[in-house]
Amino acid sequence: MRRRGMMSRGGRDTPAGEGLRRLIGGCLAAPALAVLLGCGGGGAAIEVDGTGDARLQEVPDVDATMNRLTDQERADGWRLLFDGESLEHWRGFGRDDLPDGWAARDGMLTRVGPGGDIITRETFDDFELVAEWRVESGGNSGILYRGDELADYIYKTAPEMQVLDDAGHTDGGSPLTSAGAVYGLYPAPRGVVQPAGEWNHARIVADGAHVEHWLNGEKVAEYEQGSEEWDRLVAESKFAQWPRFGTLREGHIGLQDHGDRVEYRNLKIRPIG
Repeated sequence: MRRRGMMSRGGRDTPAGEGLRRLIGGCLAAPALAVLLGCGGGGAAIEVDGTGDARLQEVPDVDATMNRLTDQERADGWRLLFDGESLEHWRGFGRDDLPDGWAARDGMLTRVGPGGDIITRETFDDFELVAEWRVESGGNSGILYRGDELADYIYKTAPEMQVLDDAGHTDGGSPLTSAGAVYGLYPAPRGVVQPAGEWNHARIVADGAHVEHWLNGEKVAEYEQGSEEWDRLVAESKFAQWPRFGTLREGHIGLQDHGDRVEYRNLKIRPIG
């Protein structure tokens, strides 16, 4: 019978810690070690404590490409807005620092509590933006763009790509306010968004007056900013009360705090032109 904390080597039992020392070429110096088993993503870890006992522990999925740029992306002019740890590119709306309600958690830019909307420190005119987002059940947020701080909320100047659990939030009842929509103005089709707790891939292209919203590889909305149609839809919406709404061709990117937990990752932007 193999004793606790032992592993087989060459027909005899040896302490697990000793076997792992041999396995890694004698590089173990600390009293405890976690060795990752598996490849590519998640897996298990053998943790060896100071007594030589080994315990198998699960470790979360880790994508080595998350919040990173490929060589081709760098060559094409892409930039990271979040690297999984630093929030240097973001600040609170109307303030110079970042509110406590937003934090880097497990490689994700996460709304963890009340804090208000956050915006990029830089402004952008023509750009291509990509991001992945995930909301909790009933969750609501938004990606805003071409906004400024002359009003008390960014949504009073910036158009918004809706971020939403369509099935669990009342806004999901209308295509005009469903995930991917140009909020309140241009509808998004059904059946594109992933359920709460799953990742969605968003893409916004703003090239002059032409703007496109993409969700999970499908173009879900597009418009011409300042066109007759745009002006008519704005005039018929709640945004009519804010004359500067949707008039800017350059502004901040914003992430909305709507009171729910939301996670963002792989936030990247490429200036156009």
